[in-house]
Amino acid sequence: MRKRLSSMDTAPDGSNLAGVRHIILVLSGKGGVGKSTISTQIALALRHAGKKVGILDVDLCGPSIPRMLNAHGQDVHQCDSGWVPVYVDQEKSISLMSIGFLLERPDDAIVWRGPKKNAMIKQFVGDVAWGDLDFLIVDTPPGTSDEHITTMDALRPFNPMGAVVVTTPQAVSIGDVRRELTFCKKMGLPVVGIVENMSGFVCPHCTVRWRAGDGDTGCYGMEVMGPLLLWVEPASIRACLK
Repeated sequence: MRKRLSSMDTAPDGSNLAGVRHIILVLSGKGGVGKSTISTQIALALRHAGKKVGILDVDLCGPSIPRMLNAHGQDVHQCDSGWVPVYVDQEKSISLMSIGFLLERPDDAIVWRGPKKNAMIKQFVGDVAWGDLDFLIVDTPPGTSDEHITTMDALRPFNPMGAVVVTTPQAVSIGDVRRELTFCKKMGLPVVGIVENMSGFVCPHCTVRWRAGDGDTGCYGMEVMGPLLLWVEPASIRACLK
């Protein structure tokens, strides 16, 4: 961790989220399903729709968001309200915060026990000066562990809009995503969408479509649509367009 940030005074918990209209968590039951890629694509799609977006990367052991948006190597600065997020463009339409910005070297490992991870997540939630945002996308680590509970507890006062759950069509991944859906139910977090990533491939030369898995869309317990199998709750679409 960069020493100049380690002793920063913290802002009051949650005060920096007052200007955020919608919070969406991106979850997955296992790693390697493209969760950070989907988080990035959601943010870019929302920016294309004219929204102002932030991405909070709470995957402390595998921070991928800086690389996804070609922002690795950027510095995080301080202001009176806390940490200033890293901006992707001059218009400041996408802002980022990740522990990847706070490491001395990109290959440094985060070797922390649960309490220290939880404290870092709470600091990310409370101490980043996001300003006014239409959406805050929270890229979480895989699973249903301490980090997820801490993230939900910290965000609950701000009524998160819901979760987008990412999976792949393999049977093992589907089993894991069912547990992730159970986690959302226990935490009272609405599921606004399911993405079955890496579900198919269209050859650019002959347009032949190849699909991974058996196409059993009923295994998620809710309807999914399209070759990517993206299901979105209609009320969530309406909220996004407001």
